Amino acid sequence: MLTMLFLMVMATVVPVFIFVVARPPAQRAFARRLSTVRGRYNVNGEPGVNEQVRKLLASRATVVRREKTLLNRFLPDPADVHRQIEAAGKKWTVQQYYMGSGVAFAVPLLLFVLLGLPLWMAMIVATAAGLGLPRLVLNILAKRRIAQFVTRFPDAIELLVRGLRAGLPIAETMGAVASEIEGPVGSEFQAVSDRMRIGRTLEGALQETADRLGTAEFQFFVITLAIQRETGGNLAETLGNLADVLRKRMQMKLKISAMSSESKASAYIIGVLPFVVFGLISFISPTYMAGFFADQRLMIAGMGGLIWMSIGAYIMRQMINFEI
Repeated sequence: MLTMLFLMVMATVVPVFIFVVARPPAQRAFARRLSTVRGRYNVNGEPGVNEQVRKLLASRATVVRREKTLLNRFLPDPADVHRQIEAAGKKWTVQQYYMGSGVAFAVPLLLFVLLGLPLWMAMIVATAAGLGLPRLVLNILAKRRIAQFVTRFPDAIELLVRGLRAGLPIAETMGAVASEIEGPVGSEFQAVSDRMRIGRTLEGALQETADRLGTAEFQFFVITLAIQRETGGNLAETLGNLADVLRKRMQMKLKISAMSSESKASAYIIGVLPFVVFGLISFISPTYMAGFFADQRLMIAGMGGLIWMSIGAYIMRQMINFEI
């Protein structure tokens, strides 16, 4: 009976899990979107724009190549970890990250063993904690810093515009932005300025920052500068238009966030409610819920329920995650 129940749960959950996880790689979506934008706005086939598109694809090839396998999505790659740490603005090392993963793995494993729970259950929870918790914390810190960067980035572009209209070169205006604007914007522009001082080209220094941050706003800035250096034109006017577009983009994001706040609140309530009910029943009648930690059948059923809830949470997140 126990084996049949386990096989039924796995036969139902595994196909859905494979469908959710084995989505098209990120490089295909990036190439498809880039080709759509190129076909929409480059109807005359300007050679300078095409050349810059090829350069951008070539510069991002090393970053995209590591995302081809399904294994790399779960196991932390040292290069990806280092890039995420830099995006979060922390001074951690990759070794410290792996030490944190080891602690996150060992603590729940020892706790479950001391509580007398099955070893296979302890290994599953400990592995999920070791692989997921450090990455989750790092992603939260990186997203918080990137959100601060995006908020102040239009101000930095407008400061660049004023410096260019005053007759300063682009390198000196970036140094002025680094000294005048505090926070992530100033630190990133200071890093670009430092790379240029040691001999890096402007496009290379900016593209390295764009790959580390992974924001569309800074990528727009890099593409604007690259195309302007190939085709010419008024850089101050182009950057001024870009700053206006980024502000409107930010306003649209805030509007969409406000419109989808009700759906997000409903998703949070639906996701938390089973755990709240489980905790309340366990507090009122501990013996009634003790079977989930002793009976193998209830453990398998609980694991299947958690997997289904995770899939549902992922689907709800994708439904309320709008791309601008």
